[in-house]
Amino acid sequence: MTTASTRRQVLAAIGGLGALGLGARGVLGQPQGRILVVGAGLAGLSVARVLRDAGRNVTVVEARSRIGGRIHTSRVWPDLPMDLGASWIHGQRGNPLTALAREAGARVVATRYDAAILKDANGRDIDPDLRGAERILRGALAEADRKSRDMSVLDALEASSGWRGADAGLRRLVLYLVNSTLEQEYGAPARQLSAWYGQEDAEFGGQDALFPGGFDQIVAYLARGLDIRLSAEVTGIAPGHVRLADGGRIDADVIVCTLPLGVLQSGRIRFAEPLAQDRVAASRSLRMGLLNKCWLRFDGIHWPDDVDWIGWLGPRPGLWGEWVSLARTLRAPVLVGFNAADAAAEMESLSDRDTVAAAREALRSMFGSGFPAPRAAQATRWGQDRHTFGSYSYNAVGTRPSTRAELAGPDWDGKIWFAGEATSARYFGTAHGAVLSGRAVARDILATD
Repeated sequence: MTTASTRRQVLAAIGGLGALGLGARGVLGQPQGRILVVGAGLAGLSVARVLRDAGRNVTVVEARSRIGGRIHTSRVWPDLPMDLGASWIHGQRGNPLTALAREAGARVVATRYDAAILKDANGRDIDPDLRGAERILRGALAEADRKSRDMSVLDALEASSGWRGADAGLRRLVLYLVNSTLEQEYGAPARQLSAWYGQEDAEFGGQDALFPGGFDQIVAYLARGLDIRLSAEVTGIAPGHVRLADGGRIDADVIVCTLPLGVLQSGRIRFAEPLAQDRVAASRSLRMGLLNKCWLRFDGIHWPDDVDWIGWLGPRPGLWGEWVSLARTLRAPVLVGFNAADAAAEMESLSDRDTVAAAREALRSMFGSGFPAPRAAQATRWGQDRHTFGSYSYNAVGTRPSTRAELAGPDWDGKIWFAGEATSARYFGTAHGAVLSGRAVARDILATD
C-alpha cells in the first residue's frame, strides 16, 4: 500500500517532469510554422505570450466574444468591478500571478482568513475553534489512507472511528469544515472527491489577494499585441487544421488546445484522429467542479466591518455556508455568497430573483429579520456555461498521481498539445496553474524546433 507521503512524492516528481516536457510521445525536432492556440483563457494567453515573444507566428481563437475564459470581470457596477470567475491570487510568494500583477500595474489587496466569524443557524456567534472537527476529518483521511482502495471523502468520514463517536453538534461542525475547506476549495462534492488524491495539490506561501480593479487586468496584459480572433468557436480539430462553428477552417502546423476539461468531456469538440489512450482515460477520470458566487451590493455596511470571511452553519450543510465581505478590504458595501458542488448545482436552477431571495433569507437568519434587501446583485452559473460546463477540475475517486500528466503535453506526433489548469499536476483548479501549464507547453514547443 502506498502511503500518503509517498503519493505526494510521486505526484511532485510527475509535476516536475511534466514541466520539462515529460511524455513528448514521438515528437520530432522540426521548426514550427503557424501555431494556433484554441482558447483565450489564462492558459491559452500564456502559451501565446511566450511563443509570440520568441518570434513565433501564433494566433489565438476564442469562442466567446471576450478574452479571459474563466477570468470574467463584470463592470456592470462601473465603480466596483466584480470578478465573477477567479478572484484571488492564492498565495503571493512565488506565484506567477504576483509578478504579472506587478508588471501590469494591477493593485492587489490582501485578505485574511483569521479575520472571520462563524454563526449558527439562528445567527448566534460560534467559537471558530474547529480543532475538534479538524481532528476527526484528519483522522478519517488517515484511516482511508491505510485502505487498499481509494474512496470518497464522505465515505471515509462516515466510516471513521472519530465520526462514529461524535455527537450531532460536532458532526455538524465537521460537515461545515468539509464544505468550507474541501467542497468550496475544489468545487467537488465530498461524495465524489478522492480521499487519497483530492488534496494532492501544492500551494504558494503568503496571503491571498484580490484585484480591486479586476482580474481582467492580467488578461489584458497577457493579450497585448497578440493576434486573437473572438467569436470563433472550434468544433473540430484535425492534424493541420481546425473547423469552426460557422463552417470556416483555419490551417496550422501546430495546435495547442487549452479548452476546459468540461468542454473536452462534453463531446462538442470532434477530434479527427484518436488521441492517445492514456489521455482519453485521464480526461474521463477527472471531474469538473462547480463553485458559484452571488454578489450583493447594499446601500451601506450592515454587518461587522472588520471581517473578510463569514461562515454560517445553516439548516442545510453547504448551502450559503461561506461569505466574503468587501467592507474591510475595499470599504465597499458588498457581500459575496458562495455555493459549491451540489449546493451550487441546485442554485443554478433558480432565477436571479429567487437566488437573491434565498441569499437574503440566509443573511436574515444570520443578522436578524431587519437585514435589508440588496440594491443590486450579480450571480454566476458556471455549470450552465457551454464554454466551461463547470468552474475547475478536481481529483475524483479513481484519479491516479499520473492522471494529469497524461492529460498534458503533445499528441499526434507533436501536431497537437494540451494545456490548462486540468493538466497541472501540482496546481490544478487554479489560475496560476493555468498560467504555469501554458508556459510549460510553450517552452516544450520551442524546444522541439
